Amino acid sequence: MSAARVAVAVAAALLFLPAIRYGYVQDDRAIIAANPAAHSVTAALGAFDQPYWPRPAAGGLYRPLTILSYAADWSLSGGNAGWLHLMNALWHGLATLLVMLVLARWLPESGVLTAGLVFAVHPVHVEAVASLVGRADLLVAVALLGAVLAARRRSWVAACALAAAAMLSKEHGVIVGVVILLDDWLHSANGRLGYPRAFYAALGALTLVFLAGWWHVGGAGAQDAAAPFLGASAGRRLAIALPALWCAARLLVFPLDLSADYSPQVIPAYSGLSLAAVAGIGVVVGVLCLAWWCRRWAPAITFAAVVAALAIAPTSNLLHSSGVVLGERTLYLPVLLVATGAGIGVAALIARGHRLAAVVVTALAVCALGARTLDRSPAWRDNRTFLLTLLAEHPESYRAHESAAAVYAGLGDAPTGLREYAVAESLFAGDPHLDAAYALMLFAQGDTATALPLAARAAARLPNDRVVLRCRFLTAWARRDQRGARALADTAGRLFPAEQAWYRLQLQ
Repeated sequence: MSAARVAVAVAAALLFLPAIRYGYVQDDRAIIAANPAAHSVTAALGAFDQPYWPRPAAGGLYRPLTILSYAADWSLSGGNAGWLHLMNALWHGLATLLVMLVLARWLPESGVLTAGLVFAVHPVHVEAVASLVGRADLLVAVALLGAVLAARRRSWVAACALAAAAMLSKEHGVIVGVVILLDDWLHSANGRLGYPRAFYAALGALTLVFLAGWWHVGGAGAQDAAAPFLGASAGRRLAIALPALWCAARLLVFPLDLSADYSPQVIPAYSGLSLAAVAGIGVVVGVLCLAWWCRRWAPAITFAAVVAALAIAPTSNLLHSSGVVLGERTLYLPVLLVATGAGIGVAALIARGHRLAAVVVTALAVCALGARTLDRSPAWRDNRTFLLTLLAEHPESYRAHESAAAVYAGLGDAPTGLREYAVAESLFAGDPHLDAAYALMLFAQGDTATALPLAARAAARLPNDRVVLRCRFLTAWARRDQRGARALADTAGRLFPAEQAWYRLQLQ
């Protein structure tokens, strides 16, 4: 292994070293800081059959290896967030090294190093590396690329173990068998696969076992649709999903307008065909055509394009609704396509005798990308910085105003909280979580008339949500339906035992 490749990997880790001063932000608190399973290796192993989102959260999903990695870090550091951030940076450095090792089959050393540099410093990686819950995406990348390399070395047991690790880290790790198959096919001169059938049978069996386990333990996550997709037809879903894909493509090529949230109206909630949707169709068709066209003369592009497409497919909302419209964490592996293209371009310049031009272009691109990454990272310092950054950069985000309203409510500033809820509701009126939280605050302020329609709208979409159940209870109580209110209190107590104290207080 060349010293230059190691240097690029080290640079990838060093770029995110300032994050050791950051804390637990957003989902980090529920998944790590408040999750007993993430606090010791023994607890993590004991929770191997538990969903990723700790109960009573109903988010589901199944990522036991990610939780185990948090538990190992927690045990070593006593829960120090800086240590976990350091480990995220090291995982990113390892992923960068593996990217270069995989691409070395097809690219000259200049192209390999360029691709590694672009992958190392790309600003889209900030959310995956600077946010601790992005660990899942880092682990999938490391395990998937490691499995490809192990298969190339015909280390079948290691390849299967790494494939299982990818799946147990995050759902899109399920693509690892297809990626190994693709790598085998691209290396074959006659189109015939070179790896043993028994190996592919083992990968297939691992995949089926994982899918069965995932559905049994974390299947609730499959029912968790992002607010814009609740009750939406297939056409409405695509009207939102396709513009999101176009946005993802823009972020990969020109990562300037980054956001921690891509819910409406950061990406408008279109109801029909739009120019952005047409552009999204172009992205889908273009990536597929590029993968096919390059399979002979530039197999690295085919490999990267297929990996990018497969990695983003589970959350693309093209075939089914997912829990996000778009998340920068989901673009961690798709950056491989941009990095590979950059590597091929620089290698071509050098091959034509334009070495100086190649060096200058690479230096300018890497410096620009690295500067944007350093500028973006502090947004994930803490919850306060996160929210203020989101409000400043994307005031059109209804989620930003919803979060601000919750903060004001917690501070006891009801008037400002209600104003923020009103702004959020004016930006997007289709989120039952927002409706329920807004209604609950209105009930608390005695504004039952305004609260009732919001509570009714939330109940129509998510009747058994924890906060929606509170609203349904208060609605029944306001209508003097004491029997209905007590029945709802019993239901909530069964579904969410921690809620029983609140209902007892209301019934006194």
